[in-house]
Amino acid sequence: MNRKEELQKVEHAICSCTKCMLWESRTHAVPGGGKVSAPVMIIGEAPGQHEDESGKPFVGRSGKLLDEMFEVAGLNRAKHLYITSVVKCRPPKNRNPYQKEINTCLPYVFKQLELIKPKLIICLGSVAAKTLLGKDFKISKKRGQWISFEGYGMLPTFHPSAVLRNPNLKQVVIEDFKRVAQRL
Repeated sequence: MNRKEELQKVEHAICSCTKCMLWESRTHAVPGGGKVSAPVMIIGEAPGQHEDESGKPFVGRSGKLLDEMFEVAGLNRAKHLYITSVVKCRPPKNRNPYQKEINTCLPYVFKQLELIKPKLIICLGSVAAKTLLGKDFKISKKRGQWISFEGYGMLPTFHPSAVLRNPNLKQVVIEDFKRVAQRL
């Protein structure tokens, strides 16, 4: 079985998963998407309403902003990225995912990492960063700094939803994405 087929198998498992309560309220699970051999893997928090409705990652307002910031930084979703999240189903009312939900989905994230084999990881937002880097991680203090994670270079930065709430963060995130593009 090649990498693409293995990834499709993982995505199918995610879409049929009933291991936590989130499956009961989802419209669609959102396993992730993008280039199978992407040099950059984006890991966010959890799907929102638009993602739940479509089954695709980052398609709402945050996704449009994310694509705009990628473009300015010289990154392209289709060419450079595979995008996923630590939780694969939308938490009710967009609440933060519970630890049990995160723990249930993490093996999927690690399997995706194993199959995609990115050169670099961008970790979007506090929930994703604390999940992968430890509960004491402070995104406001450590964003934009390269961190070694499981043998990968990881750059944590603010989530696009934070940029929508505070437009002053937009240039900061673009500069972080430029660091990733330069490192490629």
